[in-house]
This record gives sequence, C-alpha cells and structure tokens, in this order.
Amino acid sequence: MAALTARRRHTVSVAVASTLLALAGCSSTVAPSEQGTVVDLLRQDWGHVPGVVVDGAGLRVTATGRSIVEQDGGGGHPDPAVNLAGTHLVAPEDFTLRATFTDVTADATLAVYDSPPVIADEFRIEPAGVQLTLRGDDLRIAVFDGSHPQDVTDPQSAHEEHVTLLDPAAELSVHSSGDRLEIASDGETLSSLPVGDVFGSGELWLGLSSEEGAFTVSALDAAAPSGAHLAAAGPAVADAEPSPDGLQALAAGSRPDFLVGAAVALGPLVSDAQYADAVVGNFGVITPENAMKPQALSPRQGEYSFEEADALLDVAASAGIAVHGHTIAFTEAMPRWMRELPTGSEEERQESAEVLLDYVTTVVTHFRGRLDSLDVVNEPFDLEQGTSLQENVWFRVFGPTYPVVVSQAVHDADPDVRQFINENGADVPGPRQDALLQLALDTNAQGGHIDGVGLQAHVYDLDTDALSADDLATTFASVEDAGLLVRISENDVTDSEGQTVQAEQYATVLAACFASTACVSYTTWGVDDAFDWWVDDDWTLQQGHDLLFDDGEPTPAYDAVREVLAG
Repeated sequence: MAALTARRRHTVSVAVASTLLALAGCSSTVAPSEQGTVVDLLRQDWGHVPGVVVDGAGLRVTATGRSIVEQDGGGGHPDPAVNLAGTHLVAPEDFTLRATFTDVTADATLAVYDSPPVIADEFRIEPAGVQLTLRGDDLRIAVFDGSHPQDVTDPQSAHEEHVTLLDPAAELSVHSSGDRLEIASDGETLSSLPVGDVFGSGELWLGLSSEEGAFTVSALDAAAPSGAHLAAAGPAVADAEPSPDGLQALAAGSRPDFLVGAAVALGPLVSDAQYADAVVGNFGVITPENAMKPQALSPRQGEYSFEEADALLDVAASAGIAVHGHTIAFTEAMPRWMRELPTGSEEERQESAEVLLDYVTTVVTHFRGRLDSLDVVNEPFDLEQGTSLQENVWFRVFGPTYPVVVSQAVHDADPDVRQFINENGADVPGPRQDALLQLALDTNAQGGHIDGVGLQAHVYDLDTDALSADDLATTFASVEDAGLLVRISENDVTDSEGQTVQAEQYATVLAACFASTACVSYTTWGVDDAFDWWVDDDWTLQQGHDLLFDDGEPTPAYDAVREVLAG
C-alpha cells in the first residue's frame, strides 16, 4: 500500500460538510475544542460492517462466525469485520481512542488498524495495529507490527499481554504519542510500550467484533490534542471517476456492449486512491473477489452477512459499473456448515436440499436486479484437469444433475441475470472444454437457464498454460456453434519470462475474445500487484506480479491491452 504522503487524503474538515461523507452515509461530527479535536464515532457510518448495527445511542455487536476456510475445507482463518466502506480516521499525529463496552455476553474486541487487512482465497494478511479483547475482567492487549509470519494463516502478535480490570464496564482508551502506545482503563494506565511506526500510515481503520457472543458499544470517540490533525474520512473510491481514455471507454468505441473488467476487493478499493482510480477509471464490470462466495455471505447456517458485498455493489452502481456475481455452487468456497450437511439417507438429502435451495433463493433474491451476470456453478470438474464432476455436497444431495437444480432456482429468484458455468483448464480445445460445453447444453436441455461459459485463462506457467490465438479462435467458434456465450473470467499472466512476454500473452487473449461476437466480456483476476499475494507449499507468503497495475502504475501488459482495444 502506498505511503500516506503518496495518497490522496479524503478528510472531512471541521467547517465543511464533505460530499465524501455524504456518499459514505456519514455525518460530520468533528468538533474542535480547547483540548483539540474530537470525533464522535458512534455517529459515523457503520452501515456496511458485518455484525454491527445501530442500537439506540450505541452500537450492538454480535458474533458472525466469519472465517476463511482453506480450499480443502480445513482451517478457518478468523476474519473479524473492519469498517471499510464507512468512516475511518486520518490521524497523522498523536491521538486517543476511547470506548465503553456494556452487556458483554462473552467477549468484545476493538481493533485499530494502520490499513485494512488483505483478504485472499485462503488467508488474511493481518495489518499493523492493536487489538483489545475483553473477556470478563481479563483484557488482552495484542500489537501487530505488520510483518509476515512464516505461516500466514497463523499471525503472531509482536507484543501480547493480559491485564485484569477492576471495572470491565469502565472506559478503555488507546493513546498513541510519538512511538509509544498507552492502554488505560478509567484513566489508569494498564500498559505502556514502544510500538515504532505501527500507525505510520497516519490512517486508522476500526473493527468491532465478538468471537462467541455480543456486546454494546455505548461510547466511542477519537481525540487529538490541540494543534494535531484528526479528521473523519470516507472511502477513497468516492473521488474516483470513469476515464474517457480508460479500457472500458476504448472498448465501447468498437463494441459498445463488450465489458472489460477486473476482480475487485473492498479493502483496497476504499483505502487506496490509486487502486480506486484504476478500477473506476478503466473497468465496466467488476467481479467481487471473495465477498460473494458462500463462506463470506453465510458463515453460519441460516445467517447472512451481505454488508461487504452490498458495499461493493453500491460503489459499482454509483460509478455505472456492472457486476458479475461470483459464485453460487463452488466446492472450494463453502463454509464448513454447508460442506458438512448430512447426505447419508434420503430423508437427510431432502432436508439438506431444502437448506441449499433456501441459500440460493435468499442470496439471489437479495441481489436481484443488481447483477448483470452470475457464476451459478463454479469449477464443477475434478481438480486433476479431468471431466468428472466433483462429488461435493451439491452432487451428493441432488446428484449429477445438480447444475439444473441450481440454475432453475437462480432463474426463479432472478430471471434476468445471465447465468454462466465457470471453469479452469477449459480455455483450449480438448476433453475438458468439450465436457464444459456439454454440461451447459445438458443443463439447458433438462430445464436450466445457462447463457454461457466462463473460461478463466490463468497463465501461471508459460510452458504449460500459454494460450495461442489459433486455439482461442477455435474455442470461441466452438462456443458460438453451441449457441452459448463466453467470457474470459479470470485472466492473469505470470511475468516469469519478462514483462514483454507477459504483455504479449495478455494481448493475445484479449484480442481473440474481442474479435469474437460470442465473447461478451473480458476480466482480469485482480487489479494491482500490490494486493496480489499467494502462499507456496510451506505457506510462506509470496507476492504475485501478474496484473495490469503495480503499485498504482500501469504495467506493459496494461499498455498492450490498451492497444488491442484501441484497434
């Protein structure tokens, strides 16, 4: 993430009611006083924070069970909510945060981060910051310095201690002065320690969460001493505008209905102005990277967490950007409760079928009218590049025709959304591609409503994954002959052989898609390398370099894509 000096700050002054906070749904409550500036955080925007609702004059926080399950169904990296789309703080100098918790049924956590966490498919990168967790009269103080642990799924605090509170309902405060951090209860200092540049960005992102219960935040404010800057701020994306020279604008010159897009995450979209400018300036469609996957929308059975997905869709709507939903039935992105639905007997399968169909109906109805298209089935085939359906819970409950059931349920809830089956390894002619087209056709023959297929076009290894213009032309012709649409859904390309080769591969994929009337959309899987992370076999964190932007700057691949769209 860019340093504060390289960012465009989005602040609300004391005298001006900023349109930025109006877009974020916030009210400006920054007040100067003899002691300095005070921000009443209870009166700011918490409308898109999972598990947090306004309750009278305070906030009621309930456990959501949010976690990131690994692709094999194991693990469960905690993913406590952060106020991303609402208000954060600009505090480049000394500051104090004060909070009072009441009605704590199990545990209560206040987190103060230097930046939003980065969310990947299977893990969360914990940012620098401090977490205060109250359980009974025990207060856990944990400081994270933003360094990457050996195992990214097991983040370790740089400092941790437990203190016993005389009055758990008393005011807690976090005071940052220079490179020192003081934690106090009812004005009595509990801990004082050096924290270096933990809050070096000058921005504060707040999280409220509970692991097992609920609590009320009856008071929450921020203060800065006289002469120190403190301001409430809205999302960076509020200032971003479509560019007349952006990728979508160029595509519209030749194919007005063709959509150029990217997979987008809420964290960088609201916190990094360069990322936001790249998204809104260039793309006509976004795919939520993780916010619409089943484990994000329904971490616990019968409970739904739409807040972050709604925030993404609201941004898209305000910018005139279409949304491709991702995804409904997907083996690797199911919460544990969904994976473990009983299927041993006919009675169990019937009960589990009701649960799954209720999930589909609830989700699609919630987003009805807001999606241009949707991956109703994602990566249905086995992981070894074969043609057999994965025997996931959908298969075990409904049998091999489960795509028909899912497609019909989606259509019943939203008959206007275009439906796609998305798959990897089907980009080139061969058995897997044949099987994908046949699955779509068979689904429709049995009453489904599949409009097309998504071809992911991941090029992780140029020796094995590179896509030729001839193969792509044959592929698109085959899809058209089948009477289906096609979209390049997740294109990214390694730079292992240099940026020139990378750019050429990007251009090849897009040019073939753009030339085919059957190909209606082209999407890259991510926006900026600064937020592109993966883990190797021993879970060591690695940064990818396979997207169109790098730290806000266009790469040669971006230039190549522009040239294709410009004709």
